Amino acid sequence: MRSRVSNCYPLHIQMASDRTEAKDFTHYKVLQLLKQHPDLSQREMAQRLGISNGGMHYCLSALMDRDLVKLGNFASSKHKLGYVYLLTPQGIAQKTAMAGRFLERKMAEYEALRAEIAALAADAQPAIQPATQLKSDLT
Repeated sequence: MRSRVSNCYPLHIQMASDRTEAKDFTHYKVLQLLKQHPDLSQREMAQRLGISNGGMHYCLSALMDRDLVKLGNFASSKHKLGYVYLLTPQGIAQKTAMAGRFLERKMAEYEALRAEIAALAADAQPAIQPATQLKSDLT
């Protein structure tokens, strides 16, 4: 759902903003998943997040280019984990900052939705009263 605030911008700016938000949200979800399960393969991550394998590869490459994630090769260890994606200290800080931004935006959307629901309830109140009156008249 697009907030009322974004509706005041021209459509091309809204669309660019939506794409940026979607990309940022995907990056956040990948960072969150890697923190919990660093040993998942790209395919497993893509399946859990509902994106394509190519999209997952592109996202991980972008995160590695920004030094938010690094790839460790643990094939020689006794646990035989193979490759593990690890969040760097910058990745952890970025994930925390993104969580704060998403929380702020979701809280603003929640408040806007609450206000819209209250307005709809106030508008619907006169319609509800006659229907209730009619129902009581029938009984």
